[in-house]
Amino acid sequence: MLYAEFLERTAFNKLELIAHANGLLVEDTPIPEFGRIPAPPFLMFDRIVELKRNGSSGSIIAEQDVQLDAWYFQCHFKGDPVQPGCLGLDAVWQLVGFYCFANGGLGSGRALGCESVEFLGQIRPHDKVVRYEVNIRRLSILKGKGAAIAVGDARVLVDDQPIYNIKGARVGSFTGINYPDYPLPSANSRGGILVR
Repeated sequence: MLYAEFLERTAFNKLELIAHANGLLVEDTPIPEFGRIPAPPFLMFDRIVELKRNGSSGSIIAEQDVQLDAWYFQCHFKGDPVQPGCLGLDAVWQLVGFYCFANGGLGSGRALGCESVEFLGQIRPHDKVVRYEVNIRRLSILKGKGAAIAVGDARVLVDDQPIYNIKGARVGSFTGINYPDYPLPSANSRGGILVR
């Protein structure tokens, strides 16, 4: 699809999300280092069912089909399989980052933290659908740089039961930090403090 269409879309299927993760969804990206969501198996949702834009705010809702043999059930924990709560938090960060990209944010996405996380329940192998509902309370695009930051509050539901509340999930998109020549050493091959 063309970038103009990407900026207008309100839903994405699994094939489109995997294409985005691999840098293949948008044909005419505005910059070569156009941001991507994580690829499977770390991509934590199967479809975006709703993306609403309202100026500097909006919302994004996604769903994940629970798989009996998901990689994390195999190791977390033996004899007591449960999806790690941190993966639910990461799904929210992934969605806030995708919201940045779908609204003109450029560069690579990075989670910047959150205000609070509350776990009320769990996701087990015989559950059916996890729903991530994210209310974007602020989106800021830095003009001239294309960098962006978004902040959202989320609730996570499994089979329509609320199980997590996340407040103030923050994600930024930044140019000049991607590392496409991995595993070779290069200018961006080391971590540490992210200079903004």
